Amino acid sequence: MNLARTFRVLPARYPTRGFTLIEVMIVVAIVAILTAIALPSYRQYVIRGKVVPQTNALAGMRALMEQYYQDNRQYTTITTPATINNPCDDTTVQKVFDTYTLSCSPVPTTTTYTLVATANAGTPAYGAVYTVDQTNTMATTGMPASWGAVPSLNHCWIMKKGDSCTS
Repeated sequence: MNLARTFRVLPARYPTRGFTLIEVMIVVAIVAILTAIALPSYRQYVIRGKVVPQTNALAGMRALMEQYYQDNRQYTTITTPATINNPCDDTTVQKVFDTYTLSCSPVPTTTTYTLVATANAGTPAYGAVYTVDQTNTMATTGMPASWGAVPSLNHCWIMKKGDSCTS
């Protein structure tokens, strides 16, 4: 009996190519786990990115109000000798932007004002409301729903989930 002939390995009729079902399932599970971790972080990143223009607009508008005060010694519009509008009365400045609305609430008095930036509905940062006044007191009066409730000490702008005003 010839052993070489008996135990000869024959080439496979159909060579194996590709992946097995278990290998594909493992890859799908890994992708699902990475997605479950990455998507919430990405959402928070997008919200934080939409909040920055709100606070930048408030800081810029506050600077305009202070310049107006230095020139006129009041925050209200001057009607005599000619109408000199304060930045809150200026109708040429667009107050509704892509992701937020900038307003003066209530109407400025001679010595006080409060500027408010509110995130528009339908944006990732919806619910975020930031204020600043003539004494540069910054406050967060509303936060996106995913960030939770507004803390009791809110004398700063809370810019991301988990932030707080600690001092």
